[in-house]
Amino acid sequence: MKKIAFITPKDTEFGFLLAGVNQYVTGKEDFIPMLKSILPDPDTVLVIVDERLVRDGNEEKMREIEHAWDGILIVLPSPERPMEEIEDYASRLIRRAIGYHVRLKI
Repeated sequence: MKKIAFITPKDTEFGFLLAGVNQYVTGKEDFIPMLKSILPDPDTVLVIVDERLVRDGNEEKMREIEHAWDGILIVLPSPERPMEEIEDYASRLIRRAIGYHVRLKI
């Protein structure tokens, strides 16, 4: 069975676990080792990362890891972002995934 993994900061420890998905809780300093430990599992095909973990230097390392992995790695906008920025981010994700610009009305 294929799995989805969420990697989140410690302040969201129980959010995704309540939904019954695989959630890994870490800080910025341990994010890259945590990501590297999850990816070798052949059943994990999608990893979703809270963007607060990617800030401050982890983004470049994460992108290098993503290019060497066959699965999909997505950065989830943090809850602190204004709604306009989240919508723009969602549009960019969709355009990247399907190669086509889609207008969203939320």
